[in-house]
Amino acid sequence: MPFYMKQGKIPKKRHITFYKDNGKDLYREELFSTHGFSNMYSNKYHHNMPCKILDIKPLNIEHGKLWANDTLENTKVDSKKADGTGNFVSSRKKLFFNSDVALYTAKVTEDTEDFYRNSYADEVVFIHEGEGTFYSEYGAIEFTKWDYFIIPKGTTYQLKFKSYDNVRMFVTESATMVEIPKHYRTPSGQLLESAPYCERDIRTPELQEARVEKGEFNLINKFGDKYQNVKLEWHPYDLVGWDGACYPWAFNIQEFAPIVGKIHLPPPIHLLLVANNFVICNFVPRLYDFHPESIPAPYYHSNIDSDEILYYVEGDFMSRTGIGEGYITYHPKGMPHGPQPGKTEQSVGKKEAYEYAVMVDTFAPLQMTEHVKNNRDKDYYKSWLE
Repeated sequence: MPFYMKQGKIPKKRHITFYKDNGKDLYREELFSTHGFSNMYSNKYHHNMPCKILDIKPLNIEHGKLWANDTLENTKVDSKKADGTGNFVSSRKKLFFNSDVALYTAKVTEDTEDFYRNSYADEVVFIHEGEGTFYSEYGAIEFTKWDYFIIPKGTTYQLKFKSYDNVRMFVTESATMVEIPKHYRTPSGQLLESAPYCERDIRTPELQEARVEKGEFNLINKFGDKYQNVKLEWHPYDLVGWDGACYPWAFNIQEFAPIVGKIHLPPPIHLLLVANNFVICNFVPRLYDFHPESIPAPYYHSNIDSDEILYYVEGDFMSRTGIGEGYITYHPKGMPHGPQPGKTEQSVGKKEAYEYAVMVDTFAPLQMTEHVKNNRDKDYYKSWLE
């Protein structure tokens, strides 16, 4: 995050004695830092040592096996057909991945009291359907559908939904820090007046009363593609206070202010977040181009350095038919794509678009899992034939 926050009780200086009310027992300071203690960080003050562990055991969770596809083609998949059951961790189905990023969909059907931590990856969790509360050491954030959560690696958290009748998520897992684009920010970190969102749109945690409870608390810890059950001696939400600039935060896709132009502008105007070797964009309702002869539909394009993933959320996707909520299209680098036959002509004269979608562009080729193989439209690559 580009801005500093302070919540609860903290000492007047870092790394000094900070006594509890009895005057003899110390709160336990934890420096939660990034990039080898050279980038954003937060200081957390626990009632108890955060590293008190009773037991560790391996845990088997399978999200999707590699599909060794031997062709390169434009692909469409209905991610809902891959739905299973489970909680906000175990229900995730991995569809696309490389060494930089992994993309999951999830239909969450049940609650869990387990805590979760991804030790190796930042996560961007898009709540497609559902509402509830996000809990972490830093506090709580109320959420509703179409919220993004940007969660730094190493954060211990839970997602609690009000109902599990219809809960769907799209999850992006990043090996590197997920950040707000630098060209949206001033040198001091404030979001520019010209950026498509600002600090007012960002929702941050509100620290809750410390849970000073001793027992056996189950933490699911993910590291790479492996999992383990970790039994903690103390409840992890035992903070009396924290400050810093590294913490989970939320943003709703409806707060994104689209940039429009006289003629059709390229996808970087839809940019939301960046990481090493990939970006996250989103498409939202917007006015079309205002040149009197403009073509609102995108031109045919070959992004020869990027694989493109589009996760469709809601709306009328004007460049093609046969797209529903929860569908994903995959257009690999070097393969031209664009509107289906007739869609370019139909777009002429249109004044506005109503569509919501999340796009992930990667700068290294993606691999696919058997969830894609089993749930794809095998003839999608023929959909441009007259």
